[in-house]
Amino acid sequence: MAKAKTAYVCTDCGAESPKWAGQCVDCGAWNTLQEFKISPASSSKSSAASAPTGYAGEKAARKLKEVDAAEAPRHPVGISELDRVLGGGLVSGAVVLVGGDPGIGKSTLLLQAVHKLNDAWPCLYVTGEESLQQLSLRASRLGIEMPELNVMAETCVEQIVAHSSNLKPRVVVIDSIQTMFSEGVSSAPGSVSQLRETAAQVVRFAKQTGTVVLLVGHVTKEGAIAGPRVLEHMVDTVLYFENDSSSRYRVIRSVKNRFGAANEIGVFAMVEEGLKEVKNPSAIFLSSHDEPVPGSVVTVAHEGSRPLLAEVQALVDESQGHPRRVTLGLDQNRLNLLLAVLHRHAGYSLGGSDVFVNVVGGVRINETAPDLAVVLASLSSFRGAPIASDLVAFGELGLAGEVRPVPHGEDRLREAARQGYKRAIVPYGNKPRSDLGIKVIAVRRLSEALDAIL
Repeated sequence: MAKAKTAYVCTDCGAESPKWAGQCVDCGAWNTLQEFKISPASSSKSSAASAPTGYAGEKAARKLKEVDAAEAPRHPVGISELDRVLGGGLVSGAVVLVGGDPGIGKSTLLLQAVHKLNDAWPCLYVTGEESLQQLSLRASRLGIEMPELNVMAETCVEQIVAHSSNLKPRVVVIDSIQTMFSEGVSSAPGSVSQLRETAAQVVRFAKQTGTVVLLVGHVTKEGAIAGPRVLEHMVDTVLYFENDSSSRYRVIRSVKNRFGAANEIGVFAMVEEGLKEVKNPSAIFLSSHDEPVPGSVVTVAHEGSRPLLAEVQALVDESQGHPRRVTLGLDQNRLNLLLAVLHRHAGYSLGGSDVFVNVVGGVRINETAPDLAVVLASLSSFRGAPIASDLVAFGELGLAGEVRPVPHGEDRLREAARQGYKRAIVPYGNKPRSDLGIKVIAVRRLSEALDAIL
Protein backbone atom coordinates (compact mmCIF):
# COMPACT_ATOMS: atom_id res chain seq x y z
CA MET A 1 0.00 0.00 0.00
CA ALA A 2 1.40 3.40 -0.97
CA LYS A 3 2.22 5.74 1.87
CA ALA A 4 0.11 8.87 2.26
CA LYS A 5 1.96 12.08 1.49
CA THR A 6 1.77 15.34 3.40
CA ALA A 7 1.06 18.76 1.92
CA TYR A 8 0.09 22.13 3.35
CA VAL A 9 -3.08 23.87 2.17
CA CYS A 10 -4.01 27.55 2.52
CA THR A 11 -7.40 27.88 4.19
CA ASP A 12 -8.06 31.15 2.33
CA CYS A 13 -7.30 30.30 -1.29
CA GLY A 14 -6.80 26.52 -1.28
CA ALA A 15 -3.25 26.67 -2.67
CA GLU A 16 -0.99 23.72 -1.84
CA SER A 17 2.61 23.87 -0.67
CA PRO A 18 5.03 20.94 -0.10
CA LYS A 19 6.25 22.47 3.17
CA TRP A 20 4.93 24.80 5.83
CA ALA A 21 5.55 28.54 5.57
CA GLY A 22 4.30 31.50 7.52
CA GLN A 23 2.82 33.18 4.45
CA CYS A 24 0.90 31.71 1.52
CA VAL A 25 2.86 32.41 -1.67
CA ASP A 26 -0.34 32.59 -3.76
CA CYS A 27 -2.65 34.94 -1.84
CA GLY A 28 -0.20 36.45 0.67
CA ALA A 29 -2.25 35.51 3.76
CA TRP A 30 -0.34 34.83 6.97
CA ASN A 31 -0.64 31.72 9.19
CA THR A 32 -3.21 30.03 6.94
CA LEU A 33 -1.28 26.89 5.91
CA GLN A 34 -2.61 23.70 7.50
CA GLU A 35 -1.34 20.15 7.17
CA PHE A 36 -3.19 17.96 4.69
CA LYS A 37 -2.73 14.19 4.21
CA ILE A 38 -2.88 13.15 0.55
CA SER A 39 -4.16 9.61 0.18
CA PRO A 40 -2.77 7.56 -2.71
CA ALA A 41 -5.09 7.69 -5.71
CA SER A 42 -6.93 4.48 -6.58
CA SER A 43 -7.27 3.68 -10.26
CA SER A 44 -10.81 3.16 -11.51
CA LYS A 45 -11.49 2.44 -15.16
CA SER A 46 -15.24 2.63 -14.85
CA SER A 47 -15.61 5.83 -12.82
CA ALA A 48 -16.51 7.90 -15.86
CA ALA A 49 -18.52 5.19 -17.59
CA SER A 50 -21.59 5.91 -15.49
CA ALA A 51 -21.32 9.69 -15.81
CA PRO A 52 -24.25 11.20 -17.71
CA THR A 53 -23.46 12.91 -21.00
CA GLY A 54 -22.27 16.51 -20.65
CA TYR A 55 -20.93 16.25 -17.09
CA ALA A 56 -17.38 16.65 -15.87
CA GLY A 57 -15.57 13.35 -15.72
CA GLU A 58 -15.85 12.28 -19.38
CA LYS A 59 -12.38 11.22 -20.48
CA ALA A 60 -12.89 10.89 -24.23
CA ALA A 61 -12.14 14.09 -26.15
CA ARG A 62 -14.90 15.33 -28.45
CA LYS A 63 -15.33 18.06 -31.01
CA LEU A 64 -17.07 21.12 -29.58
CA LYS A 65 -19.54 21.10 -32.48
CA GLU A 66 -20.62 17.58 -31.45
CA VAL A 67 -21.62 18.70 -27.96
CA ASP A 68 -25.32 19.38 -27.44
CA ALA A 69 -25.68 23.05 -26.45
CA ALA A 70 -29.30 22.73 -25.32
CA GLU A 71 -30.31 24.42 -22.08
CA ALA A 72 -30.09 22.10 -19.07
CA PRO A 73 -33.62 21.03 -18.03
CA ARG A 74 -34.71 22.46 -14.69
CA HIS A 75 -37.04 21.14 -12.06
CA PRO A 76 -38.73 23.93 -10.03
CA VAL A 77 -38.59 23.48 -6.28
CA GLY A 78 -42.01 25.06 -5.79
CA ILE A 79 -40.69 27.96 -3.66
CA SER A 80 -40.60 30.86 -6.09
CA GLU A 81 -37.95 32.95 -4.28
CA LEU A 82 -35.64 29.93 -4.03
CA ASP A 83 -36.26 29.04 -7.68
CA ARG A 84 -35.33 32.61 -8.59
CA VAL A 85 -31.90 32.49 -6.94
CA LEU A 86 -31.29 29.01 -8.41
CA GLY A 87 -31.96 30.34 -11.90
CA GLY A 88 -35.33 28.66 -12.39
CA GLY A 89 -34.97 25.43 -10.45
CA LEU A 90 -32.66 22.49 -9.84
CA VAL A 91 -30.52 20.88 -12.52
CA SER A 92 -29.67 17.17 -12.43
CA GLY A 93 -26.18 16.59 -11.09
CA ALA A 94 -25.87 20.09 -9.59
CA VAL A 95 -24.20 20.64 -6.23
CA VAL A 96 -25.58 23.61 -4.29
CA LEU A 97 -23.87 25.05 -1.19
CA VAL A 98 -26.05 27.09 1.20
CA GLY A 99 -24.20 29.18 3.78
CA GLY A 100 -25.27 31.50 6.56
CA ASP A 101 -25.03 32.32 10.27
CA PRO A 102 -26.23 29.77 12.86
CA GLY A 103 -30.01 29.88 13.33
CA ILE A 104 -30.68 31.97 10.23
CA GLY A 105 -32.80 29.28 8.55
CA LYS A 106 -30.56 27.13 6.33
CA SER A 107 -31.92 23.80 7.58
CA THR A 108 -35.46 25.18 7.66
CA LEU A 109 -35.28 26.30 4.03
CA LEU A 110 -33.90 22.98 2.81
CA LEU A 111 -36.46 20.99 4.80
CA GLN A 112 -39.23 23.06 3.21
CA ALA A 113 -37.64 22.51 -0.21
CA VAL A 114 -37.54 18.75 0.37
CA HIS A 115 -41.20 18.88 1.38
CA LYS A 116 -42.06 20.46 -1.97
CA LEU A 117 -39.85 18.10 -3.96
CA ASN A 118 -40.37 14.70 -2.36
CA ASP A 119 -43.58 13.81 -4.21
CA ALA A 120 -42.04 14.25 -7.67
CA TRP A 121 -38.35 13.69 -6.86
CA PRO A 122 -37.49 11.14 -4.09
CA CYS A 123 -35.26 12.82 -1.51
CA LEU A 124 -32.78 11.77 1.17
CA TYR A 125 -32.10 14.09 4.10
CA VAL A 126 -28.78 13.38 5.84
CA THR A 127 -28.22 15.12 9.16
CA GLY A 128 -24.82 15.20 10.83
CA GLU A 129 -25.67 17.73 13.53
CA GLU A 130 -29.08 16.63 14.80
CA SER A 131 -30.62 13.31 15.71
CA LEU A 132 -33.50 11.93 13.67
CA GLN A 133 -35.83 12.74 16.56
CA GLN A 134 -34.75 16.39 16.48
CA LEU A 135 -35.28 16.44 12.72
CA SER A 136 -38.77 15.01 13.19
CA LEU A 137 -39.58 17.64 15.84
CA ARG A 138 -38.40 20.39 13.50
CA ALA A 139 -40.68 19.09 10.75
CA SER A 140 -43.61 18.98 13.21
CA ARG A 141 -43.01 22.60 14.27
CA LEU A 142 -43.06 23.65 10.64
CA GLY A 143 -46.26 21.70 9.98
CA ILE A 144 -44.50 19.44 7.46
CA GLU A 145 -45.74 15.89 7.01
CA MET A 146 -43.52 13.68 4.87
CA PRO A 147 -44.02 10.04 5.87
CA GLU A 148 -42.22 8.85 2.73
CA LEU A 149 -39.12 11.02 3.18
CA ASN A 150 -35.91 9.04 3.66
CA VAL A 151 -33.81 10.39 6.54
CA MET A 152 -30.40 9.37 7.80
CA ALA A 153 -28.15 10.41 10.69
CA GLU A 154 -24.63 9.82 9.42
CA THR A 155 -21.32 11.68 9.16
CA CYS A 156 -19.24 9.20 7.15
CA VAL A 157 -19.29 10.29 3.51
CA GLU A 158 -18.54 6.78 2.23
CA GLN A 159 -21.61 5.43 4.04
CA ILE A 160 -23.74 8.27 2.66
CA VAL A 161 -22.59 7.63 -0.91
CA ALA A 162 -23.13 3.88 -0.58
CA HIS A 163 -26.61 4.32 0.91
CA SER A 164 -27.55 6.86 -1.76
CA SER A 165 -26.32 4.52 -4.50
CA ASN A 166 -28.68 1.82 -3.25
CA LEU A 167 -31.64 4.12 -2.55
CA LYS A 168 -31.19 6.18 -5.76
CA PRO A 169 -32.79 9.47 -4.61
CA ARG A 170 -33.01 12.40 -7.01
CA VAL A 171 -32.09 14.92 -4.28
CA VAL A 172 -29.71 14.50 -1.32
CA VAL A 173 -29.44 17.10 1.46
CA ILE A 174 -26.29 17.00 3.64
CA ASP A 175 -26.53 19.08 6.81
CA SER A 176 -23.74 20.06 7.14
CA ILE A 177 -20.58 19.52 5.08
CA GLN A 178 -18.34 20.59 8.00
CA THR A 179 -19.53 17.61 10.10
CA MET A 180 -18.72 15.02 7.43
CA PHE A 181 -15.55 12.92 7.39
CA SER A 182 -13.87 10.44 5.06
CA GLU A 183 -12.42 7.15 6.26
CA GLY A 184 -9.37 7.71 4.05
CA VAL A 185 -8.33 10.89 5.89
CA SER A 186 -7.04 10.75 9.44
CA SER A 187 -7.75 14.35 10.49
CA ALA A 188 -10.82 15.53 12.40
CA PRO A 189 -14.11 16.53 10.70
CA GLY A 190 -14.13 20.16 9.62
CA SER A 191 -10.40 20.28 8.91
CA VAL A 192 -9.04 21.38 5.56
CA SER A 193 -8.19 17.87 4.45
CA GLN A 194 -11.60 16.47 5.43
CA LEU A 195 -13.51 19.26 3.72
CA ARG A 196 -11.59 18.83 0.48
CA GLU A 197 -11.95 15.05 0.41
CA THR A 198 -15.60 14.85 1.48
CA ALA A 199 -16.63 17.60 -0.94
CA ALA A 200 -14.73 15.89 -3.76
CA GLN A 201 -16.52 12.59 -3.11
CA VAL A 202 -19.92 14.27 -2.95
CA VAL A 203 -19.34 16.20 -6.19
CA ARG A 204 -18.09 13.04 -7.93
CA PHE A 205 -21.19 11.13 -6.82
CA ALA A 206 -23.51 13.92 -8.00
CA LYS A 207 -21.92 14.12 -11.45
CA GLN A 208 -21.78 10.36 -12.00
CA THR A 209 -25.39 9.68 -10.97
CA GLY A 210 -27.12 12.95 -11.90
CA THR A 211 -28.26 13.41 -8.30
CA VAL A 212 -28.85 16.93 -6.98
CA VAL A 213 -26.87 17.50 -3.77
CA LEU A 214 -27.74 20.37 -1.42
CA LEU A 215 -25.02 21.13 1.12
CA VAL A 216 -25.33 23.23 4.28
CA GLY A 217 -22.16 25.18 5.09
CA HIS A 218 -21.18 27.04 8.24
CA VAL A 219 -19.70 30.52 7.92
CA THR A 220 -16.84 32.24 9.71
CA LYS A 221 -17.11 35.49 11.66
CA GLU A 222 -16.17 37.31 8.45
CA GLY A 223 -19.25 35.80 6.75
CA ALA A 224 -17.42 33.40 4.40
CA ILE A 225 -17.97 29.66 4.15
CA ALA A 226 -15.78 27.99 6.78
CA GLY A 227 -12.87 26.05 5.31
CA PRO A 228 -10.74 26.53 2.19
CA ARG A 229 -12.15 28.70 -0.58
CA VAL A 230 -11.59 25.80 -2.95
CA LEU A 231 -14.83 24.35 -1.53
CA GLU A 232 -16.79 27.13 -3.25
CA HIS A 233 -14.99 26.45 -6.52
CA MET A 234 -15.89 22.76 -6.45
CA VAL A 235 -19.66 23.24 -6.26
CA ASP A 236 -21.95 24.58 -8.99
CA THR A 237 -23.96 27.10 -6.95
CA VAL A 238 -23.20 29.05 -3.78
CA LEU A 239 -26.05 30.71 -1.89
CA TYR A 240 -25.55 33.01 1.10
CA PHE A 241 -28.02 34.23 3.71
CA GLU A 242 -27.15 37.91 4.16
CA ASN A 243 -29.30 39.15 7.05
CA ASP A 244 -28.53 38.24 10.63
CA SER A 245 -30.76 35.93 12.65
CA SER A 246 -32.11 38.84 14.76
CA SER A 247 -33.98 40.23 11.76
CA ARG A 248 -37.36 38.88 10.77
CA TYR A 249 -36.49 38.99 7.10
CA ARG A 250 -33.98 36.77 5.34
CA VAL A 251 -32.23 37.69 2.11
CA ILE A 252 -30.58 34.85 0.24
CA ARG A 253 -28.18 35.74 -2.58
CA SER A 254 -26.60 33.59 -5.27
CA VAL A 255 -22.89 34.40 -5.13
CA LYS A 256 -22.03 31.82 -7.80
CA ASN A 257 -24.30 29.98 -10.20
CA ARG A 258 -23.15 27.94 -13.18
CA PHE A 259 -26.75 27.47 -14.29
CA GLY A 260 -28.13 30.99 -13.83
CA ALA A 261 -27.41 34.61 -12.99
CA ALA A 262 -25.20 35.46 -10.04
CA ASN A 263 -26.21 38.13 -7.49
CA GLU A 264 -29.87 37.14 -7.77
CA ILE A 265 -31.67 37.54 -4.45
CA GLY A 266 -34.67 35.93 -2.82
CA VAL A 267 -36.48 37.46 0.15
CA PHE A 268 -38.18 35.50 2.93
CA ALA A 269 -39.86 36.32 6.22
CA MET A 270 -39.26 34.06 9.22
CA VAL A 271 -42.60 33.09 10.77
CA GLU A 272 -43.74 30.28 13.07
CA GLU A 273 -44.37 28.02 10.08
CA GLY A 274 -40.84 28.56 8.75
CA LEU A 275 -39.65 30.77 5.92
CA LYS A 276 -42.41 32.50 3.99
CA GLU A 277 -41.82 34.10 0.61
CA VAL A 278 -42.06 37.89 0.33
CA LYS A 279 -43.88 38.61 -2.92
CA ASN A 280 -43.20 42.37 -2.89
CA PRO A 281 -39.69 42.79 -1.40
CA SER A 282 -39.58 46.53 -2.21
CA ALA A 283 -42.16 47.11 0.52
CA ILE A 284 -39.96 45.77 3.34
CA PHE A 285 -36.99 47.96 2.42
CA LEU A 286 -38.96 51.20 2.73
CA SER A 287 -39.78 53.03 5.95
CA SER A 288 -43.23 54.48 6.47
CA HIS A 289 -42.98 58.13 7.54
CA ASP A 290 -46.06 60.23 8.30
CA GLU A 291 -44.32 63.18 6.65
CA PRO A 292 -41.04 63.71 4.75
CA VAL A 293 -37.96 63.65 7.00
CA PRO A 294 -34.44 64.98 6.29
CA GLY A 295 -31.83 62.46 5.19
CA SER A 296 -34.12 59.96 3.48
CA VAL A 297 -34.14 59.21 -0.27
CA VAL A 298 -35.54 56.20 -2.10
CA THR A 299 -33.39 54.60 -4.79
CA VAL A 300 -33.97 51.73 -7.21
CA ALA A 301 -31.37 48.96 -7.13
CA HIS A 302 -31.24 46.12 -9.61
CA GLU A 303 -30.47 42.79 -8.00
CA GLY A 304 -30.09 39.87 -10.38
CA SER A 305 -33.03 40.04 -12.76
CA ARG A 306 -35.37 42.40 -10.94
CA PRO A 307 -35.46 46.01 -9.75
CA LEU A 308 -35.78 46.61 -6.03
CA LEU A 309 -36.74 49.83 -4.23
CA ALA A 310 -34.63 50.62 -1.19
CA GLU A 311 -34.53 53.59 1.16
CA VAL A 312 -31.15 55.23 1.72
CA GLN A 313 -30.94 57.06 5.04
CA ALA A 314 -28.15 59.46 5.94
CA LEU A 315 -27.32 61.20 9.19
CA VAL A 316 -24.86 64.10 9.12
CA ASP A 317 -23.88 65.46 12.53
CA GLU A 318 -21.18 67.70 13.92
CA SER A 319 -18.12 65.64 14.78
CA GLN A 320 -16.81 65.66 18.35
CA GLY A 321 -13.37 64.56 17.25
CA HIS A 322 -12.08 62.75 14.21
CA PRO A 323 -14.94 62.70 11.62
CA ARG A 324 -16.42 59.22 11.12
CA ARG A 325 -17.72 57.61 7.94
CA VAL A 326 -19.95 54.58 8.58
CA THR A 327 -22.03 52.67 6.04
CA LEU A 328 -24.42 49.74 6.37
CA GLY A 329 -25.36 48.04 3.12
CA LEU A 330 -22.99 50.15 0.98
CA ASP A 331 -19.25 50.40 0.31
CA GLN A 332 -17.63 52.74 2.83
CA ASN A 333 -14.85 53.76 0.42
CA ARG A 334 -17.52 54.74 -2.08
CA LEU A 335 -19.04 57.10 0.50
CA ASN A 336 -15.73 58.92 0.93
CA LEU A 337 -15.50 59.36 -2.83
CA LEU A 338 -19.06 60.71 -3.10
CA LEU A 339 -18.55 63.23 -0.30
CA ALA A 340 -15.44 64.50 -2.09
CA VAL A 341 -17.45 64.91 -5.32
CA LEU A 342 -20.16 66.78 -3.39
CA HIS A 343 -17.57 69.19 -2.01
CA ARG A 344 -15.65 69.72 -5.24
CA HIS A 345 -18.57 70.11 -7.64
CA ALA A 346 -21.37 71.45 -5.43
CA GLY A 347 -19.49 73.42 -2.78
CA TYR A 348 -20.86 71.55 0.26
CA SER A 349 -18.10 70.54 2.68
CA LEU A 350 -18.91 67.74 5.12
CA GLY A 351 -15.29 67.23 6.13
CA GLY A 352 -15.91 68.25 9.74
CA SER A 353 -19.04 66.17 10.19
CA ASP A 354 -19.79 62.55 11.03
CA VAL A 355 -21.65 60.88 8.16
CA PHE A 356 -23.66 57.70 8.69
CA VAL A 357 -25.42 56.02 5.75
CA ASN A 358 -27.75 53.03 6.02
CA VAL A 359 -29.85 50.99 3.60
CA VAL A 360 -33.15 50.17 5.33
CA GLY A 361 -34.01 46.50 5.76
CA GLY A 362 -30.49 45.10 5.94
CA VAL A 363 -30.08 44.54 2.19
CA ARG A 364 -26.62 45.11 0.72
CA ILE A 365 -26.34 46.97 -2.60
CA ASN A 366 -23.23 46.12 -4.62
CA GLU A 367 -23.73 48.47 -7.59
CA THR A 368 -23.13 52.19 -8.17
CA ALA A 369 -26.75 53.16 -8.93
CA PRO A 370 -27.40 54.46 -5.36
CA ASP A 371 -24.65 57.11 -5.71
CA LEU A 372 -27.07 59.93 -6.48
CA ALA A 373 -29.42 58.92 -3.64
CA VAL A 374 -26.53 58.80 -1.13
CA VAL A 375 -25.42 62.33 -2.04
CA LEU A 376 -28.95 63.73 -1.96
CA ALA A 377 -29.71 62.06 1.40
CA SER A 378 -26.45 63.35 2.92
CA LEU A 379 -27.11 66.89 1.71
CA SER A 380 -30.72 66.70 2.94
CA SER A 381 -29.56 65.71 6.43
CA PHE A 382 -26.80 68.34 6.41
CA ARG A 383 -29.24 71.15 5.52
CA GLY A 384 -32.11 69.74 7.62
CA ALA A 385 -34.36 69.96 4.55
CA PRO A 386 -36.53 66.91 3.73
CA ILE A 387 -36.92 65.61 0.19
CA ALA A 388 -40.38 64.87 -1.18
CA SER A 389 -41.56 61.36 -0.35
CA ASP A 390 -42.86 60.73 -3.90
CA LEU A 391 -39.36 61.05 -5.42
CA VAL A 392 -36.84 58.35 -6.33
CA ALA A 393 -33.28 58.89 -7.53
CA PHE A 394 -30.63 56.68 -9.05
CA GLY A 395 -27.45 57.18 -11.07
CA GLU A 396 -23.70 56.76 -10.87
CA LEU A 397 -21.58 59.80 -10.02
CA GLY A 398 -18.23 60.33 -11.74
CA LEU A 399 -15.27 62.19 -10.30
CA ALA A 400 -15.90 65.06 -12.73
CA GLY A 401 -19.39 65.59 -11.29
CA GLU A 402 -21.20 63.92 -14.18
CA VAL A 403 -24.21 61.63 -13.62
CA ARG A 404 -23.65 58.45 -15.57
CA PRO A 405 -26.37 56.06 -16.77
CA VAL A 406 -26.85 52.66 -15.14
CA PRO A 407 -28.16 49.40 -16.64
CA HIS A 408 -31.88 48.54 -16.75
CA GLY A 409 -33.01 52.16 -16.42
CA GLU A 410 -36.52 51.63 -17.78
CA ASP A 411 -37.08 48.56 -15.59
CA ARG A 412 -36.18 50.64 -12.55
CA LEU A 413 -38.59 53.39 -13.55
CA ARG A 414 -41.42 50.92 -14.13
CA GLU A 415 -40.93 49.45 -10.68
CA ALA A 416 -40.93 52.92 -9.09
CA ALA A 417 -44.16 53.80 -10.92
CA ARG A 418 -45.70 50.48 -9.85
CA GLN A 419 -44.92 51.31 -6.22
CA GLY A 420 -46.72 54.66 -6.53
CA TYR A 421 -43.84 57.13 -6.93
CA LYS A 422 -44.54 60.20 -9.04
CA ARG A 423 -41.11 61.67 -9.87
CA ALA A 424 -37.65 60.32 -10.58
CA ILE A 425 -34.24 61.97 -10.94
CA VAL A 426 -32.20 59.84 -13.33
CA PRO A 427 -29.13 60.19 -15.57
CA TYR A 428 -29.81 61.73 -18.96
CA GLY A 429 -28.68 58.50 -20.58
CA ASN A 430 -31.53 56.65 -18.81
CA LYS A 431 -34.22 59.02 -20.06
CA PRO A 432 -37.07 56.75 -21.29
CA ARG A 433 -38.29 56.87 -24.85
CA SER A 434 -41.93 56.47 -23.87
CA ASP A 435 -44.23 57.42 -21.01
CA LEU A 436 -43.81 55.02 -18.08
CA GLY A 437 -46.33 56.62 -15.76
CA ILE A 438 -43.80 58.65 -13.80
CA LYS A 439 -42.36 62.16 -14.27
CA VAL A 440 -38.69 61.83 -15.18
CA ILE A 441 -36.13 64.55 -14.43
CA ALA A 442 -33.08 63.67 -16.55
CA VAL A 443 -29.80 65.29 -15.44
CA ARG A 444 -26.28 65.31 -16.85
CA ARG A 445 -24.41 66.71 -13.83
CA LEU A 446 -24.70 66.70 -10.05
CA SER A 447 -25.46 70.44 -9.99
CA GLU A 448 -28.58 69.85 -12.13
CA ALA A 449 -29.81 67.17 -9.70
CA LEU A 450 -29.33 69.53 -6.75
CA ASP A 451 -31.19 72.31 -8.55
CA ALA A 452 -34.11 69.92 -9.07
CA ILE A 453 -34.57 69.23 -5.34
CA LEU A 454 -33.51 72.53 -3.74
